[in-house]
Amino acid sequence: MKFNNINVSISSKAKIGKNVRIGDDTTIYDNVEIGDNTIIANDCIIGEPLNDYYFNEEYNNPSTIIGANSLIRSHTIIYADNVFGDKFSCGHRVTIRENTKFGESCRIGTLSDIQGHSVFGDHCWLHSNVHIGQKSKIGNFVFIYPYVVFTNDPTPPSDICIGPSVGDYSQIAVFSVLLPGVKIGKHCLVGAGSIVSKDVEDFQLVLGNPARKIKNVKDIKDRGTGENHYPWPYRFERGMPWEGIGFDKWEGENEK
Repeated sequence: MKFNNINVSISSKAKIGKNVRIGDDTTIYDNVEIGDNTIIANDCIIGEPLNDYYFNEEYNNPSTIIGANSLIRSHTIIYADNVFGDKFSCGHRVTIRENTKFGESCRIGTLSDIQGHSVFGDHCWLHSNVHIGQKSKIGNFVFIYPYVVFTNDPTPPSDICIGPSVGDYSQIAVFSVLLPGVKIGKHCLVGAGSIVSKDVEDFQLVLGNPARKIKNVKDIKDRGTGENHYPWPYRFERGMPWEGIGFDKWEGENEK
């Protein structure tokens, strides 16, 4: 463990892996586990206690697990009762509330707000200023672009909480809003500025307010070359597990 000894507070009940670096003015609460080779930058709070901490003298902080080779940038607040797979990374001033589970190699952009009680698959990329309401479910290889909002209350204010769900490989473009309980299929594209109020089938492009079906994403072609833009894994591989080998080969190997 390596860290600058300036206002760093690490609970005796925390477990810190090998070669972990922790920046100044960072607090790590009870029952936090940090995997090997992880970097926690300055001014972070890891394992922030839940609401009961302030009112219940017998409160016991739930566990918080951050996988190996992760990077938590400055001023991030991660509440207790969260699980992060290996190679997690986030931007600055990110807030992640309790009872959230991330798969491997997920990225969360600066100023994003994850309201907890949600599930993310592997290789999810959330860009800056994304808001994810509680009870959302996001599949694998889902990209969510800036200023997207996932809502979860169909009749606000109420005690009902039904988050949206998004299938594998889908893309949610900038300034879009997913209304409570909406289900987005696999390999979908939600166009910029859309308000999605109805379920979307696999491989569909939807656009508008309210969002309506435009076409199958397989019919979106480059105007110059005529080549297909979608499914996108065949033309984009930077940072993906199929980089250098191709999507078909990778997918075939992982189906075995």
